[in-house]
Amino acid sequence: MSSLYPVGLRLSGRRVLVVGGGAVASRRVPALLDAGAEVVLVSPEITPALRALSDAGRIHWVPRRFEPSDVDGAWLVQAAVDEPAAAAAVSEAAEARRVFCVRADDRSAATAWTPAVTRHGPVTVAVLGGGDPRRAMAVRDGIRQRLIDGTLDAGPSPVRPGVALVGGGPGDPELITVKGRRLLAAADVVVVDRLAPGLLLDEVRPDVEVVDASKIPYGPARTQSEINRIMIDRVRAGKFVVRLKGGDPYVFGRGGEELLACAEAGVPVTVVSGVTSAIAAPAAAGIPVTHRGVAHEFVVVSGHLAPGDPAGLVDWPALARLRGTLCVLMGMRHLAAIVSVLLEHGRPAHTPAAVVQEGTTGDQRSVRAPLSDLVRVAEGAGLRPPAIIVIGEVIGALD
Repeated sequence: MSSLYPVGLRLSGRRVLVVGGGAVASRRVPALLDAGAEVVLVSPEITPALRALSDAGRIHWVPRRFEPSDVDGAWLVQAAVDEPAAAAAVSEAAEARRVFCVRADDRSAATAWTPAVTRHGPVTVAVLGGGDPRRAMAVRDGIRQRLIDGTLDAGPSPVRPGVALVGGGPGDPELITVKGRRLLAAADVVVVDRLAPGLLLDEVRPDVEVVDASKIPYGPARTQSEINRIMIDRVRAGKFVVRLKGGDPYVFGRGGEELLACAEAGVPVTVVSGVTSAIAAPAAAGIPVTHRGVAHEFVVVSGHLAPGDPAGLVDWPALARLRGTLCVLMGMRHLAAIVSVLLEHGRPAHTPAAVVQEGTTGDQRSVRAPLSDLVRVAEGAGLRPPAIIVIGEVIGALD
């Protein structure tokens, strides 16, 4: 076989025909839509995922078997069927009309191949493995990992001066999102919280300025004001700033305050959601926050203020009456008061409860006990912040 000529197709606004409605089509269609193609899908039956795209008007589904005239007007054809005779009919119709055709069943009979692809910001890497898809995927995955960890330089940063509020996740550095990691690699300045995964800082460039927000010597209000000032000043100096937080920026992370401060100063902001410890820490300890037939709701509350504090906004008596899962963040200091108010207002004493300390990290520890005994058990185990308090029947759902 002669060598291939690689090319990037600009499909925005152009018709692409996909024949077949199974798993292969489900994999191919999202990338075509991302490229802006007008996708026409011909198949008597389609997967639920493809049906959802059709119902949303994102693809045009023709619910019948393929006819040669379906190729008319198409710039590209994807024969996403396993039956050789059906795929051959599609490729023959495409060949007659001089339209390139990708075949899922037989690469050697196709006029075009779909490469193994990875994307890193504006960089798209497409790998052709000489007819061996596994080789292509292996090379693709190796390049992707090097792009993510920064050992392969993707060229000058495409990121303009501004701020990215990045959720670093619950503690395990591998739980940051791909986008969060990419922006962190592009940062000129990183303003980092105490609860952000510290190992992520090992991956930033040596010339990056790292500002430890936990060491800014003011009280809470002044500290936040100083963080805002640092971010805005650095952006005005032409820098790209990543505000690296633990968990998610908008789950008790003051992300909204920082966005408003930047917006008032005319500083552009990108928000990158993170995996919140309210869900990840219980999961790491074998506790799903919901489970069919056990809990149809879960509530996440802040426990940094004690029940009864005039400044508190949490309706603890109402939470006591709920039947679902209650996840309390920043509540270890007031654990006894929280348990007391929940019991007082109707949460049964035998309700399963747990405390998960430093979930998803190598220092994770956890205890379980009936709600009425949780304080004694947690104190006896010496558990300390950061920890998540979980209350509800889900605690034993996977036992």
